[in-house]
Amino acid sequence: MDIAGLSGVMSTVNLQSQVGVAVISKAMDTNEVLGQGLVEMIDAAAMEQSVNPQVGSNIDIRI
Repeated sequence: MDIAGLSGVMSTVNLQSQVGVAVISKAMDTNEVLGQGLVEMIDAAAMEQSVNPQVGSNIDIRI
């Protein structure tokens, strides 16, 4: 049994696991920020609709 080789493999697996967790954590943080931006956009659209209810309710089409 090669203890040095096993130790190297275990250290590599540990490092890969830590990198994977860090990447997933960063992706989750990014998605949270994007979600907050989306909520703010929806709130702004709702505010515009309450102030100007006629905006966007009619479409003029000519062929």
